[in-house]
Amino acid sequence: MSLDRKAHWRPTATLETLVQRAKLLSHLRAHFVATGAIEVDVPVLAESCVSDLHIDCLQTSVNDSVQYLQSSPEYYMKRLLAYGCGSIYYLGKAFRDGEVGPRHNPEFTMLEWYRPGWDEHQLMSEVAALLSPLIADLNTVTYSYGQVFEEATGLDPHVADLVAVQEYASDLSGSSFAQESRSTCLDLIFSLAVEPTLQDGLVFVHDYPACQSALARVDTNSCGRQVARRFEAFLNRMELANGYYELTDPVEQKNRFLEDMRLRKSAGKSEPPVDEKLLAALSHGLPGCAGVALGVDRLLMQLLKLDTIAESMPFAQGVMSDGR
Repeated sequence: MSLDRKAHWRPTATLETLVQRAKLLSHLRAHFVATGAIEVDVPVLAESCVSDLHIDCLQTSVNDSVQYLQSSPEYYMKRLLAYGCGSIYYLGKAFRDGEVGPRHNPEFTMLEWYRPGWDEHQLMSEVAALLSPLIADLNTVTYSYGQVFEEATGLDPHVADLVAVQEYASDLSGSSFAQESRSTCLDLIFSLAVEPTLQDGLVFVHDYPACQSALARVDTNSCGRQVARRFEAFLNRMELANGYYELTDPVEQKNRFLEDMRLRKSAGKSEPPVDEKLLAALSHGLPGCAGVALGVDRLLMQLLKLDTIAESMPFAQGVMSDGR
């Protein structure tokens, strides 16, 4: 039997990049060893998955039971936090369906960590401390979501009329967003109109609109507005990390799960089962903590100034080796 000459076997990353990738992984682990966090190894297969409207999990079957490849180790890690593991981190694979492009791959490497007793501002400081040794003269700035959004669009995302937000999203995208939620419209506007205006270096954006709380707490800020206690980090205008001052209330968490399922059903998407084990862990008692997930492949892209995420990975899906 002859070999298929079209079966390109070579990695999508160069040898030099693979060496730098190994050094980066060593740096990340060394940071957490030095700061007292333990590495945890959690499953990537589970009977449930995240309920977020904008994230679709890859699905498989084990012994005729539906299983989901996890888009994040978050649920397992929160069960460990409730068990009393203290500061923990995960460095491994995560999966998302339908994500293929210059900055996306269905399988990717995620760094996720949690610090009991911290809030999102302390965690932002640690993200900066983690990255500073990797980037000479790293410029770091912090803005509120409302500030950068209004400067770029003229709209206050917290109070702007929904119709105005839908019209702005429609004009920006070239398609109708008249039936879309505030959260969906804000996501699109931020991606297309706000992110390109961010400056070089490491930019933290915090105090997101309450409608984009995900798994973060919602509190009243100094201006009297309800905001989500979350942040995102952008490195040279590329989204790199997403962090929360974590929600610990099991009743509120279940309500958010159910609302997500309602939105997924309305959008014609699958409705994975609610993770009852996570809710049980929250009921047992999740300590006050902050957590963040960081895309390792994207970080390497920025460090090496690569054009695509495939170039940062040994073997990227959806891309032939040899660059074809």
